[in-house]
Amino acid sequence: MVVVNSHASPLPDQALAEVRDRALKSTSVPMALLDAAGTNLPVIWVNDAFERVTGYGVEEARSRQTAVLDDTPFHQDDIARLADELRAGREIAHTIVLRRADGTRLACRAHLSPVRDAGDGALTHWVAALQDLTEQLSHDAEQAAMVETERRERRSLGLIAQVSDLLMDVDDPHALREIATILRRAVVGWAAFYLNDGGLRVADGIDAGRPPTGKGSRHGDVQAVGEVGPDVVQQLLDAEIDRPVELALGGSYGDGSASAWLAQQADAQLGPADDATERSVLVFPLPGRRRVLGVLVVHPHGGHGLRDLEPSVRTVLDLTARRVGLVIDNARLYDREHRLAETLQRAMLPEQAEVDGLDVWTYYAPNSENAQVGGDWYDVLQVSQDVIGVVIGDVVGHDVEAAASMGQLRSVVRSYIFDITTPGPVLERVDQLVAGMRVPRPAGLVLSTLTRSEQVWRLEYSRAGHLPALLVRAGVVTQLDAAGGPLIGFGGVPRTTGTVELEPGDVVVYYTDGLIERRDRGLRDGLAALSAVAAAVTARDAAGVGEELLSRLADHPEDDVAVVVVRVPSPLDTAERTRSPRRRRWSLPSEAASIGRARHAVVRTCQAWGIEDAANAELVVSELVANAVLHGFGHVSLQLYDTGDGLRIEVEDANPAPPVTTDGHPGRVGGFGMQIVERLADWGWRQSRGGKLVWAKVRPGSLPAGGR
Repeated sequence: MVVVNSHASPLPDQALAEVRDRALKSTSVPMALLDAAGTNLPVIWVNDAFERVTGYGVEEARSRQTAVLDDTPFHQDDIARLADELRAGREIAHTIVLRRADGTRLACRAHLSPVRDAGDGALTHWVAALQDLTEQLSHDAEQAAMVETERRERRSLGLIAQVSDLLMDVDDPHALREIATILRRAVVGWAAFYLNDGGLRVADGIDAGRPPTGKGSRHGDVQAVGEVGPDVVQQLLDAEIDRPVELALGGSYGDGSASAWLAQQADAQLGPADDATERSVLVFPLPGRRRVLGVLVVHPHGGHGLRDLEPSVRTVLDLTARRVGLVIDNARLYDREHRLAETLQRAMLPEQAEVDGLDVWTYYAPNSENAQVGGDWYDVLQVSQDVIGVVIGDVVGHDVEAAASMGQLRSVVRSYIFDITTPGPVLERVDQLVAGMRVPRPAGLVLSTLTRSEQVWRLEYSRAGHLPALLVRAGVVTQLDAAGGPLIGFGGVPRTTGTVELEPGDVVVYYTDGLIERRDRGLRDGLAALSAVAAAVTARDAAGVGEELLSRLADHPEDDVAVVVVRVPSPLDTAERTRSPRRRRWSLPSEAASIGRARHAVVRTCQAWGIEDAANAELVVSELVANAVLHGFGHVSLQLYDTGDGLRIEVEDANPAPPVTTDGHPGRVGGFGMQIVERLADWGWRQSRGGKLVWAKVRPGSLPAGGR
């Protein structure tokens, strides 16, 4: 039986030393032995891994030792700390950079451990072990790059969100300037927007009401002088180029070209250059649906070109330009549709009627939030010398079909009322014809006639599914709710007629549901509110009554509003003029007929308020409204105020350009309008949210209009 000892016998010292030497030489960790007693710790031994990793043997490693200080970005504090640790003989770990024999760099962590004498403990050597950091640094760099990419994406999303928030308020006159400021603070050195409206112009806001120009608008006759470069900006505006372009500010462009103009503008905005390097800007198009609406011009940090632009910055600029272009196009399209719809609506309504023996005031306004054509309508007809027809109605819907139905009904009612002046029989015939015409939309209306006999007026009326008119007499309101019937086209039974004898001072108010209906209340409550307001009216003229009703009930209408006020004059009107309200307003279409209506409104208002110099006020308002119609665009607003010492006239239109006093047009008639206003009134102007407002206060005792 053989017994085997399970404990291996220890190797002799010499054998153990040989094994240790072979182990250190063959380990995969690069290692070197440094002489602690020598100057600069010279290398006296390296293992195979060290030579394999660095490419240096003992001699080469010793000659490259001092280069470590040059290859590694040591701070002075690091050098001082390392020197202290070496003198103290403490273990050291520090990241260094070694240049390999093939010229590449190796980032590694050097671990230096002291080796002391076995007898007296004196420091004799240092063992240096190198930890390769290449993989770790690559991973760290990758992580850092991912973090930086995410940071840039978050920044880009944040910028686009800010731009979107600013673009939500298309009426903000400084929206584009604020967007340019955001870009300048975050991603570029300078930015500005230029819109192409009759040539490029600096744009601070969207200016939705400005009429756009077509393709090819220029800045003058382009003259080629010597060798000139292509007009890349004009090519961008004409959609011949669909990508951003780089515009050299010192380039040679044709006189009057878009590129020359824009380069001059950008150069002036950037100021003097810091060096002699030729500067350039990047021009991004603002695309609309059918045309390029303008450009976004930026100067990147460091003057980088398109190729050097960071992808995240390029994305932000591209998205910003596209969103701005789309919002401008939508805003202008909406504004054009809204103005077109309003023009169509008003074209179907009559001008304010002048009725002998009656005071008549009419008002119509579409819902400001609805750009479509509506179905509210009214009509005032001079049937004969002593018979006046008044009709107000509402076709269901807010579209072209509703407007078409309204136009058909208006024509039918007009045709029949001239043959039959009694409202009930007129509506019966309208029912028959509408049933045969197959009008697609239900409609309600109130038809009435006012007949004069020996200076006394008799009101006859019939209702077809419409709210009752109101009779206001001495502060008491009566709903004219007799003679009711179904909607037009759904009759089938005889229509009845109600009759009321009117007295001097009586007021009859016709209206559509937009005046009284709100989301937070029903028609019954709205009708009660209208009756309460009408009972408290103190005005002694139809316009005053209508304006007071509007000021109390129609500040924020949720639907179209149509109102007709008819008042029978009273001998007490002159004595009680001082009780009239002292503010009137009219909304007028931008057309020549509005000038005459404005003059009529001023004359009637001066009569109602007992203000003298009505002729001067008439001339002043005529000039102001004419300027708004001829030189402005959009709707015209007229407001009159009794200031106690004269009449203040305010006219507002959508053109922000200020009025200009001229010396007339040589060889042509006209151009003296504001000179006339200056002679008769104190005047001025200011920017308004929708454009500009021109005001004039007629001076008491001004030079009569006929004496100028």
